[in-house]
Amino acid sequence: MKKEGNIKISSENMMPIIKKWLYSDKDIFLREIVANGIDAITKFKKLVDMGETQADDEEYCIKISVDKKAKTLTVEDNGIGMTEEEVEKYITQIAFSGASDFLSKYEKANGDGIIGHFGLGFYSAYMVSDYVEIFTKSYKDCVAVHWTSDGNATYSIEECDKAERGTKIVMHLSNGEKEFSDENNIKNLVKKYCAFMPYNVYVSFKGDGKDKPLNSTLPLYAKNPKDCTEEDYKNFYRDTFMDYNEPIFWVHLNMDYPFKLKGILYFPKVTNKVELERGKVKLYCNQVFIADNIKEVIPEFLMLLNGVIDCPDIPLNVSRSFLQNDRQVQKISNHITKKVADKLTSLFKSDRAKYEECWEDTSNFIKFGCIKQKDFYDKVKDIIIYKNIDDKFQNFIELGIKDEEQKDKDNKEPKTVYYISDKLQQSQYIKMFKDEGLNAIICDSFIDTHFLSFLEYNSTDKVKFMRIDSGLDGALKEDDGEEDTVLADIFKNALNNDKLTVKFEKLKNDKIPAIVITDEYMRRYSEMGQFYGMSDGVLAHTLIVNKNSQIIGKIKELDEQKQKFVANYVYSLALLSFKKLEAEELDNFVNANIELLDNYIV
Repeated sequence: MKKEGNIKISSENMMPIIKKWLYSDKDIFLREIVANGIDAITKFKKLVDMGETQADDEEYCIKISVDKKAKTLTVEDNGIGMTEEEVEKYITQIAFSGASDFLSKYEKANGDGIIGHFGLGFYSAYMVSDYVEIFTKSYKDCVAVHWTSDGNATYSIEECDKAERGTKIVMHLSNGEKEFSDENNIKNLVKKYCAFMPYNVYVSFKGDGKDKPLNSTLPLYAKNPKDCTEEDYKNFYRDTFMDYNEPIFWVHLNMDYPFKLKGILYFPKVTNKVELERGKVKLYCNQVFIADNIKEVIPEFLMLLNGVIDCPDIPLNVSRSFLQNDRQVQKISNHITKKVADKLTSLFKSDRAKYEECWEDTSNFIKFGCIKQKDFYDKVKDIIIYKNIDDKFQNFIELGIKDEEQKDKDNKEPKTVYYISDKLQQSQYIKMFKDEGLNAIICDSFIDTHFLSFLEYNSTDKVKFMRIDSGLDGALKEDDGEEDTVLADIFKNALNNDKLTVKFEKLKNDKIPAIVITDEYMRRYSEMGQFYGMSDGVLAHTLIVNKNSQIIGKIKELDEQKQKFVANYVYSLALLSFKKLEAEELDNFVNANIELLDNYIV
């Protein structure tokens, strides 16, 4: 007998809201409908395991079909099915969880594999459909039923002649949803949202023995790490992320207590700085795709990686796309951070050569992680390495900054570490350092300016960082201290720059007539202001004139015009080794060289 009734929702306005706003991406409806079918199969299998019913030889699977002419999309499962009473209970009462009721009825069946919220998830079909039909037959000995509704808060239900156990959802697509009647598009959506569902998912199943599922029911991340080969990991990475650059290494997450968590995080090969933002960590719940890069579960800095994480213990709300505020989520996030830090530490200790080989690709990720999360910094601070001017890697201990034996760290004077931000631009300073046997580290990444400041503030081992052009450590020769007023007047009159500080020192290298240095912290302040548009980038600097240079020694013998020319030329040379010349500076330098050539040829 056919029955009619009203769908039980709290407001007549609820259905239009569900149809339009239930999900941010409407194509997620397919995931919801397929996931409900997966749940139905899982429930039936558990009943079989408990002896409540008998199994058959049929393959447990989901079959999806498209009828372009009829504008329908059908999803069918051979799971537990529903009785008429269950249809009215689970379908007509929106957001009533069939999974919750099932588990409360069969307490012996734990919740493994069941994530369904059949009520609300089912109604996602109305985001693309004018009306939806359900044909379902329960595993129990009762008649099959046919339910239909156009989504306007009314429905009808009656008996039907469906012979096989399970549920078939027929979606009559709305005008404007033509894309969902295209078989190739449906296949792509299955690959996106259903790639790892635990039962085979077929599109246009023919039953001729040649059908191939579009998903992998036992993805690599669900296996025991000891059963996975290096080639397995690389193939899974390529197939999942369509990245044909091999990952440099990976972390396989596999734990059952105090929560269940499986997954693989890959460190991708980074070929340019822009790619640092490309990472995608896919979150799953019982092999059902939830979303990419969910910040509550995946620490922000780990989103630079590629990976998959499957955690059945994540407390999802009915839409499956948003997390409830829960302490368990933070524990999961902290565990993921710890496992990544453990992997890095293990690699550092067991294979230092490989760790150093991978450093260029992992360093920005590690530094970003330290800045964003102190717990991560505390775990990895001793494995942060720096390449020096001799192309050798050193950590704080090897640089002589970290002193395990020193007890009174509060009274410890900060150790100065010189660094290089541009090997080409600062080549003259590097040569000076090498000539004096001094050390400096390479910090030429875009994140290093922030990271060095972070270390100065957070490191328990007192340290201050100075760019190699910020001082004269070790480059000075002992001086008599006498002021050369004649030389000072020559440069003052020649340069005529009140904003420029000029000092006269004896450098050990007598080939260099002058160098430019700048205060480290004023330079950082200026760079920060320039970054935020609060500064014009003009940086105060000091010209160090080398009294030990033969060129400088002979400048007093020249006439006034030549003194002015040489002084300006020496300043331009010093600037050229310090920074990229501005347009006017470059123009002056080129003209000076032309003048030199003219004089030389004449």
